[in-house]
Amino acid sequence: MALVNSNRVNAVIDEGNLITIKSLFQQIAALMPMLVGLTADERQRLPKINVSNKAFTEDAFRILRNNASFFPGFLNPTFMSYDLTLFQQLDELATISRQLTERITDTMTLAGNEAYVSALSVYRLSEAAALAGMPGADEARRQLSMRFSGQGSSAEDNSINEDATSNPVK
Repeated sequence: MALVNSNRVNAVIDEGNLITIKSLFQQIAALMPMLVGLTADERQRLPKINVSNKAFTEDAFRILRNNASFFPGFLNPTFMSYDLTLFQQLDELATISRQLTERITDTMTLAGNEAYVSALSVYRLSEAAALAGMPGADEARRQLSMRFSGQGSSAEDNSINEDATSNPVK
């Protein structure tokens, strides 16, 4: 469980840098005009290269390239070479991209967790301030309590504890 005073992420992306980052993503996409989109059905249905059938595919390519006369013309070794090379290139780029995406997602999760845990502290302290009769605290407590409306007081307490520990980003 994250503590309010455990602030591991304390930064924002400068607006100019954010614009640059978005532009660089657009430039990367522009450098790969061959990228396509698949439907959900195609993603599920299409056979894919995995570790074991990658070697099979490479062997088949070598056989096709060295014995083209055995096979019909629609099996073009040049085209198969392009496909295999593009697969290998994109596989490397996908690994780099997944690593960056994981770090972005992890940092986003942590930042969201820290903000939400702080919000829960603000809510609890607003409740305490309202009970103490501090001016304006009752309205702040009422506004924040709408997040937990319909959950009942015991469900509210459980929801706050569960939300803070099990699902930090809402």
